[in-house]
Amino acid sequence: MRPLLLPLLLAGLLTGCAEVDLTEHNFIRPDAATKRAPAQTFAEAGFQELTIEPRDGGVLRGVVSEHAGARLTVLYFGGNMFHIDEDMKTLAPLFARCGVNVAAFDYRGYGRSKGEPTIANMSGDALAVFDAVEARFPGRVVVHGQSLGSFIAARVAQERPVRGVVLESTATNALDWAKANTPWYAKPFVRYALDDGLQGIDNARAAARFRSPALVIAGQDDRVTPAALGRIVFEAAPTAGKRFLVIEGAGHNDALDKAGAAYCAFLDQLR
Repeated sequence: MRPLLLPLLLAGLLTGCAEVDLTEHNFIRPDAATKRAPAQTFAEAGFQELTIEPRDGGVLRGVVSEHAGARLTVLYFGGNMFHIDEDMKTLAPLFARCGVNVAAFDYRGYGRSKGEPTIANMSGDALAVFDAVEARFPGRVVVHGQSLGSFIAARVAQERPVRGVVLESTATNALDWAKANTPWYAKPFVRYALDDGLQGIDNARAAARFRSPALVIAGQDDRVTPAALGRIVFEAAPTAGKRFLVIEGAGHNDALDKAGAAYCAFLDQLR
């Protein structure tokens, strides 16, 4: 996410402007802006394809990978730029080593899904996706969100009876994230203004409403969402069995890969 902020900072400093506007478009980058590769086939990889059509329009497409004997299903919400075609074939083995199923969907405007993504409809879509996966695996769904997806997973966890919640490479809110990513030399000259779509989005406040065990994973070397922001979210969660895990040598996008047995141990306590 950091590259989306730096151009704004540079433009503001060059024009002498001390205020930087943060909008949803700084955090949501659908395929129209990134020109992703076309969809691939999942049949040979053992995935089952899923489709959900929200009431307000759009088409959400995802996949589920089932593991024999699994008693939990992880519903994974990826970060910005996440695509099931490009990422699930890598992620599925990480969940299989813990003996759990995994399901994931492309956001609206990403990959196989259709529609215009906004924070509001992405949050609503997440609830629809959870309800569909929960109907298939009742009482056994853990929500896991990475980076941008951590805000989506947190929304589900405060609105639905999830079995557990995992927030990976997370932050508190857009303002704290922007300040954490502002170079020291620019901080005295820059202030931020949030648009309406970002107002009220705060994972610490969401975590305060969790009713299920929570795991917060942070990369020790994460410069995009520093571990200090993840700790604030962790401390806000009131639930028993919560855990804060800092992964040594991990950055923003490889914390889960390096978490290994610690991640599986958290899932084990939920079975």
